[in-house]
Amino acid sequence: MFSSEIDAAIARLESQKSAWLNVGTQARIDYLKRCMTGMMAVAEDWAIAACEAKGTDSVGEEWLTGSVTTLMTLRALIRTLEGRKAKIGQGIAKVFPDNLLDRFLWLGFRGEVLTESSPLNPPQFEPGISLVLGAGNVGSTPPMDLLYKLFAENQVVLLKMNPVNEYVGKFLEQAFEPLISDGFLQIVYGGSDVGSYLCQHPKIDSIHITGSHHTYYAIAQSLPQPKPITSELGCVTPVLIVPGEWSESDLRFQARHVASMVSHNASFNCVAAKLLVTAKGWKLRDRFLTLLRQEFAKIPSRKAYYPGAQQRYQAFLDRYPQAEIFGTRTEEIVPWTLIPNVEDDYALRIEAFCGVLAEVSLDAATATEFLDRAVPFVNEQVWGNLSCVILTKTKVDSAIAELNYGAIGVNVWTGVIYALPDFAWGAYPGNTSDDIQSGQGFVHNGYFLEYPQKSVLYAPFRIIPTPFWFADHRNLANFAKRAAELQLTPTWSKFAQVIFEALRG
Repeated sequence: MFSSEIDAAIARLESQKSAWLNVGTQARIDYLKRCMTGMMAVAEDWAIAACEAKGTDSVGEEWLTGSVTTLMTLRALIRTLEGRKAKIGQGIAKVFPDNLLDRFLWLGFRGEVLTESSPLNPPQFEPGISLVLGAGNVGSTPPMDLLYKLFAENQVVLLKMNPVNEYVGKFLEQAFEPLISDGFLQIVYGGSDVGSYLCQHPKIDSIHITGSHHTYYAIAQSLPQPKPITSELGCVTPVLIVPGEWSESDLRFQARHVASMVSHNASFNCVAAKLLVTAKGWKLRDRFLTLLRQEFAKIPSRKAYYPGAQQRYQAFLDRYPQAEIFGTRTEEIVPWTLIPNVEDDYALRIEAFCGVLAEVSLDAATATEFLDRAVPFVNEQVWGNLSCVILTKTKVDSAIAELNYGAIGVNVWTGVIYALPDFAWGAYPGNTSDDIQSGQGFVHNGYFLEYPQKSVLYAPFRIIPTPFWFADHRNLANFAKRAAELQLTPTWSKFAQVIFEALRG
């Protein structure tokens, strides 16, 4: 498909962009419900196809990162259109959990979105056609992005699938058939030549990119006339290990947690843990790193399916002779790799986008000393401002206020913030077109909040039962399927089935 078919898709959207503005609330809810039914119908086949493409047998992970997360987004949009509102006070919107089922499902979790009273670089959108350049790594990213553009920003959408996961397109075509057949959504395919053609097309009014900052610069510089561009462009995600009195079981749990932040989706996540920040004077630092090594050794290697992984990996090996490799490298596999005691800025400035975790230690022994050094360190010296994790047994309120990241997970991986559509998802505001960092603008944002600044999710220090993003979850496929059914039919009986499968994890 190139010019003629693509032009026909754009013409179809052009003819319907005004009609979309006149689609009422109840009709929009009906579209979303029909798309939920369609999504459930393709979920199993989608997960199997993703496993085949990625060379993995983790069907449960693909259910969760594909159809389940998309179903959660559809459900969140329905609830917002039905009238739910976030509790907002003094620039803080309490967004999660906001219903009884979620309160019991996510015991001990709470989440909020901080908003700006004086927004920096607020996006300016008019009704029209939005081009969504889909991500190639996580299957739910394209549908979540297009749904936000449609239902929050009122723009009809042309979705271009990434060649890496274009197989997802046929499942989205089936699930979103009601929107496609009525001309409010069109899906196209192709490489960079198609993407360039679409970005420069005069009928495209705005662009959303999920990818790298290199792609952003190439697109922005190629436009004959400026267009609004929102973007999510990755991050060297730091994990701050706040020193404290951790028991041996605490250390083991959080070692599993960090290893899972690296290994999930073969580490091809914009929120994969990439930099471990520890306190040099913490008496348990060496024990924690030993347990982390043990966890990496337990996790089976995965196929490095994303293009360029081997080259990026080799660059890190060439830079750091102290790299510790867990597993065997092959033409298809990048093994989990820990790089302790990093002293230069290469690992701080370059996102590996493969199974590498660097570690840097700061001169500190107590929690207060550590946070006083760690917060400015990651704000000023680590590339990107999308995602940051804090693992702590002490309060970190002042650190959260000072961290310049769009998503902050306290005792929880920020991949969970991505998956929960009630949170706004995007870089910390203020990035410029000359220094784009992790991008501009927000998506997901199920409450349609104006001018989000950062999303923060708090979790218990020890999460029970085994979190679904842990690499050693023993019942993930059954849990994921029940989670999908709960979104489709949110009843107490479906909730009980989810809990039953979660406890077997």
